[in-house]
Amino acid sequence: MGHNKSKRAILRMVLAGTTAVTLMGCMGDEATRGAFSAERPALSTDVKTTGRFAERVQSTDAETTPIFGFLKRNNSEETPTRNASSISVGENLTGATVQAQPALAGGTGGKESSALIETLLRREAVLNANTSYGKVAGSVLAANSRAAEAELRSAKLRAEAASKNWLPTIGPSLSLSSLGEVVASLVIDQVLFDNGRKKAERSFAKADVEVAAVALAEDTNDRVYSALELYITAERGRAQAEAGSRAASRLGEFAWIMEQRVRGGVSNPADVNVVNQKLAEAENQRNSDLETARTAIAELNAMSLKSLSDVRGLSTIASSKAAKPLSILKAEAERDRDIAQATINRAGFLPSVSAQAVVSDGGSGVGLNAGAANGFGFGTKASLKAIEATKEAAGRRIDQASEDQSRTMRRLEQNLISLKRQQKQGQGLLASANDNLSLFDRQYQAGQRPVMDVVSVYETKVATERDQIGLKYEIALVELQIAHLMGALVDGEDI
Repeated sequence: MGHNKSKRAILRMVLAGTTAVTLMGCMGDEATRGAFSAERPALSTDVKTTGRFAERVQSTDAETTPIFGFLKRNNSEETPTRNASSISVGENLTGATVQAQPALAGGTGGKESSALIETLLRREAVLNANTSYGKVAGSVLAANSRAAEAELRSAKLRAEAASKNWLPTIGPSLSLSSLGEVVASLVIDQVLFDNGRKKAERSFAKADVEVAAVALAEDTNDRVYSALELYITAERGRAQAEAGSRAASRLGEFAWIMEQRVRGGVSNPADVNVVNQKLAEAENQRNSDLETARTAIAELNAMSLKSLSDVRGLSTIASSKAAKPLSILKAEAERDRDIAQATINRAGFLPSVSAQAVVSDGGSGVGLNAGAANGFGFGTKASLKAIEATKEAAGRRIDQASEDQSRTMRRLEQNLISLKRQQKQGQGLLASANDNLSLFDRQYQAGQRPVMDVVSVYETKVATERDQIGLKYEIALVELQIAHLMGALVDGEDI
């Protein structure tokens, strides 16, 4: 009887000690330990809640000391909390009392820092917040559902879990003895040597967070690009519709003149039909441009916090600084993740050593286990070579991503040069068309030109003007595409 009590006492001591060690590792940093602490902050008069964090107000000095210890702000005059619907489009919110932390803040979720995430946080946008582009970007970002952020949070939690993989594992075990009795025991495993498997698992989790972070940055940049593309499309439709309205008004005057001339027997009735046909085409083109603008604005308003129908005009896009494109950053993160996965797979074919302790009512024991998770077979050598080939392929994907990005950039740059050349040349053509129209109009007023000649010259002028308007917005769109390719449409802190 005493022997059984002694064994139970040993079992309880082992359980208590191992559980304490595991909990200390799982509790992690200061923020996590607050959840396990017996002392919980009481929301009394000396505690205020701001956003997602609670802070205890220190009355003895000018600082506010947060309860959790990882958020510290100066105690300044506070502005009441505001609903998102009360925020003006493009409004500068830097004066708000509480600013939400960037989704990229906090590194990889583990103890290791990430140079890639720090690079993303330091990225600067090429858009000015006070311009029309900045207002559109701010409104659509405020209404972003941020589905990619949820994946980033999940990856950070996996990385945090992986950072504790060096701790021992505890698990119950049930077995059936030869006499039909159920034997319960507690098994404690501690890896002593695993050819770098545990370290590779931590590296994989870190790289997985970096891939998710770049994916979030790409998703945010894609959203701003889509919104600005719709905005430029709407502006182009509006500008061309305005030009079409002027053309339709002038052609209407020509049609009225031709009708009067036909009634007076001066002109051929067929000329009236020709002018009316041109007038109908101009009105149809104007209506088409208006519908294009309305469709783009409707779609833009559907993805923004507030209506952007009143925002007008194009903005200048600053030249992006020497920042590495997001596609290359993602390829680098995926390379690190693939190499870590290959290291894990390789360790599965190599021997590992672990210590195991078993505690049960029938006794306790400690032993060493050695072996390979995947075992050894006739295909082991080929499997190891395949793993090494995977590492090489991961490195080559960066070269491919760099080449693809460079090709796209060179194409966009040459396209921009061509459009600017066409715009400059078109300005001369438009000036020449205006001069010809003025000359033909004076000759018509002097009775030296028929109305149809003036109509023909005016039609040429309208077509040239429409092309010039289109070139202006095509240039703006290509400049936007270059900034999007560089991933420079959103500040890192806004991601």
